[in-house]
Amino acid sequence: MQPPYLPEQEEYESPPAWEAPEDYQYSPIRPQRSARDVVRRIWAPIAAAGAFLAKYGAVLFKAKFLFSIFVSFGFYLWLGGVWFAVGLIVLLFVHEMGHVIEARRQGLPVSAPMFIPFLGAMITLKEYPRDAWHEATMALAGPLLGSLGATVIYAVGLVEDSNRLKAIAFLGFFINLFNLLPVVPLDGGRAVAALHPALWLVGLVGLGALTVVRPNPILIIILVFAAMELWRRWQMRGDPAARAYYRVLPWQRAAVAVSYFGLAALLVLGMHETHVPRSF
Repeated sequence: MQPPYLPEQEEYESPPAWEAPEDYQYSPIRPQRSARDVVRRIWAPIAAAGAFLAKYGAVLFKAKFLFSIFVSFGFYLWLGGVWFAVGLIVLLFVHEMGHVIEARRQGLPVSAPMFIPFLGAMITLKEYPRDAWHEATMALAGPLLGSLGATVIYAVGLVEDSNRLKAIAFLGFFINLFNLLPVVPLDGGRAVAALHPALWLVGLVGLGALTVVRPNPILIIILVFAAMELWRRWQMRGDPAARAYYRVLPWQRAAVAVSYFGLAALLVLGMHETHVPRSF
């Protein structure tokens, strides 16, 4: 059997390769960009970021609570390790939730706690309390619940014989005691508004002395804000609305006094019981 017929293939010579002259220098052709192209390249990422914020901005705003926890946790983790970070976040959260619960009980619109690294946490109100009595009860709710949370941690530390948990409880007692200093914007300053305005001046002088003895950026910031707030309230002392705001019944003043000074004494006792050496 013969193979199928295949036509003879003609032989072609490949064309000679083009050779550039010796004095010829090759340079690639680059397209010229117009001003419109430059603007487009700059505007594209800006427009994309704007579209992202327009679509997810509300979600991100609502998630600022979690974002603030994440940022603060990172700072505290870098500062003192994972136990310190977790313990401090939990203590601050419990403290602020005391304010949130009382504010909602009073029918006030309140935000979720916002964590601020090295400054603690805060809530914001869209409306002021009705009077100094309601302001005092909302102010004391934070240290009361925060102290209860520290007590629970201390109890677990006793059961587990854990110096680490006792140290975290000590931190909780200290934070809540510090917040009872009678200066605004701290809780103690808002609480003693129902007692007597002279306590603000006492607290401001005491905080100033503490800042001189133990210089600290946080103390300086609080001192500046306390002085500004004290001056503002002093200027409003003759306003009829301000006088009505600070008008407190005797039994209310007594309740605030017992709660304020009693809680401060218990917190000092708690710090004494939970103090452990740094060597653990």
